[in-house]
Amino acid sequence: MSVEGEYFPLDWRAVEPAERRRWFETLWDAVVELRNRYELCVRSRWWEDARQVEALAALAVWVDRYDSGEWDDPPGKLALLFELERIDVLLRGGAGPLDVPRDRLLFDRCLDQAFGHNPAVPKA
Repeated sequence: MSVEGEYFPLDWRAVEPAERRRWFETLWDAVVELRNRYELCVRSRWWEDARQVEALAALAVWVDRYDSGEWDDPPGKLALLFELERIDVLLRGGAGPLDVPRDRLLFDRCLDQAFGHNPAVPKA
C-alpha cells in the first residue's frame, strides 16, 4: 500500500492529524482487496478494534511489498501465506461479516466523527 511513493505507516497515530482520515480511507480500500483476495474473515466495524486495525495495516503493507516487486523472496511470500490463517483468527472477533456497502456508510460516519466531514463526499 504505497501512498505517493512513500510506504504506508503501520500505525495511524504516527500520521499527521490532517492525514489520518486519508490513512483510514486507504486502509479501507486495502482491507476490501485483502478480504476478496485471501478470503479473510473481516468483520463489520473492524475499524473499532485496535488489534484488527494494526493487523490489517501490517498485512496490507506486507502484501504491497511483494506486489510492488520491492520484495522478491519466495520463502517470505510463503510465510505470508501461511500467516493468513493466524491473521484470520484474529479478525474473527466482532460483529457479523463485513458488508461493504453498509459498512462503508458506518465507516464514513465514524471518520466524520473522528476527523471531520470529508468535503469530497456529499453528506447523506
